[in-house]
Formats: sequence, structure tokens, C-alpha cells
Amino acid sequence: MIGNIIGWIVLGLIAGFIARAVVPGKDDIGVLRTIVLGIVGSVVGGFLLGALTFGLRGFQPLGWIGSVIGAIIVLVIYNKVTGRKSKQHD
Repeated sequence: MIGNIIGWIVLGLIAGFIARAVVPGKDDIGVLRTIVLGIVGSVVGGFLLGALTFGLRGFQPLGWIGSVIGAIIVLVIYNKVTGRKSKQHD
């Protein structure tokens, strides 16, 4: 139980940080929101890859890729909804 929770937190942290590095612009969302972004992204990515691959998921390389892709999607949506990065300042 605790191992699963820690696994999700680590996965969320890594996927969230990679998504923040890939999406252009500055993100001031902090570590906690990065973890939540990664966890939600993992669920979204797992759902999408599960639908495309008929159930392949987990802590396999494809699962990690799906988590990062899902986190990128969630971050882009988050930025659109909150209005972040809509104005770039020099």
C-alpha cells in the first residue's frame, strides 16, 4: 500500500518535471502541483495508451512514455484554463 503511494508520487514527480521541461515557457507551479500534474498525466496517458494498445500499462517503458505524454497534455490544458503562459514577457 505505502509502496504503491510512493511509486505514484515518484512517477508523478518525474513525469511532471519532464512535461514542464518539454512545454515551452516558465512554470511557477511548485513541486506539489508538479507531482499532481504527473499523477493526473499518468492516469490520462495510461487511459490513452490502454485504449490504443488494448490494456498495456504499468511501470514499463511504454507506461512511462504514456505518463509523460499524459502529463504534457494535462500541463497544456492547465496552462490554457488558468491563462498561464498566454503572455510572454521579454
